[in-house]
Amino acid sequence: MNHIPPIDLARQYKHIENQVSVAVQEILTSGRYVGGLAVQGFEEQFAAYMNTSECVACNSGTDALYLALRALQIGQGDEVITTPFTFIATAEVITRVRATPIFVDIDPHTFNLDVNQIAGAITPKTKAILPVHLFGQPVDMTAIMDIAQAHGLAVIEDCAQATGAEWAGQKVGSIGHIGCFSFFPTKNLGACGDGGAVITNDPTLAATIRMLREHGMRDRYHHEATGINSRLDALQATILQIKLGYLDQWNQARSQIADRYHQLLQPLPEIVLPQETLGSHAVWNQYTIRLTQDSRSSDYRDHIRQNLQQMGIISMVYYPLPLHLQSVYQSLGYQLGDFPVVEQVCHQVLSLPIFPELSFSEQQQVIYGLKDCLISAAE
Repeated sequence: MNHIPPIDLARQYKHIENQVSVAVQEILTSGRYVGGLAVQGFEEQFAAYMNTSECVACNSGTDALYLALRALQIGQGDEVITTPFTFIATAEVITRVRATPIFVDIDPHTFNLDVNQIAGAITPKTKAILPVHLFGQPVDMTAIMDIAQAHGLAVIEDCAQATGAEWAGQKVGSIGHIGCFSFFPTKNLGACGDGGAVITNDPTLAATIRMLREHGMRDRYHHEATGINSRLDALQATILQIKLGYLDQWNQARSQIADRYHQLLQPLPEIVLPQETLGSHAVWNQYTIRLTQDSRSSDYRDHIRQNLQQMGIISMVYYPLPLHLQSVYQSLGYQLGDFPVVEQVCHQVLSLPIFPELSFSEQQQVIYGLKDCLISAAE
């Protein structure tokens, strides 16, 4: 029986090894390792792919979010509405600019913000909404933008897990005022290291972000703001240019794997499958099911996961503890029971292996293994 990882980056590299080797050698020979034509070329290519006028590359997805908040002048005393079910970077950057994250519960089928609860969280201090397109599933951006326009709020899209996903035929990240991307290796478009980018159709915002990523400097050695050092290096930029050419193909492969999971896991009553919202096109960075046998404890989910591991099938849990219950955010005053959907989901979620190179036989092994685990647990 094969060992099946949640993602296998080595397989992806084998398909593009020759292209990457040649391109990397050219960068090394050039001696231009930071900035330059490679980074500029990627920014232009990514903006064209996203159908936006501006792209600013940076060091990470976290920095992309931070720079977006800074460019929008969000800071102390301001509030930003976001989800408690995401990687901490989403809320962390809000805290870093001395604003306050305001959490809203999620939809149990998409794991994204419940858009029906956003308006009730808006106060006079609210300055922005920061939706996360979690696991590659687009948030209802029509509803988000309607709410934002009605209340005069900025919208920053966290697209770390959703490069290439679409809402109503438009790429996520290009719908709000700013879109933020991570190129961490496990993402749909991943570098061979860290990286990120910000996209926008507002040239003033883009210019501010470029200034902030370069130590607050527009002209060399003239600093007009306290910025940071957040640059995408040329090696990562040239690798990302190559990978971007394959992104749609890889996302299509992910969709086919997700469709197969849908079809073959649908009959199992113990499982709730993720659901695409009408009007969305997901890119399935993760395929995350819910095991609903126990809504108050993660014991059942963890038991299934351990049994899968014994079969050589490695699954993942994103995320076992919601942000509003993390110790770092206890000062915000949230308590157990404030967001019942996300608190229940955290006990139930299990992400199955999904990556473009996952073979049909390997996926069958995952499905049959999961079925066997469920049967054994019921006996």
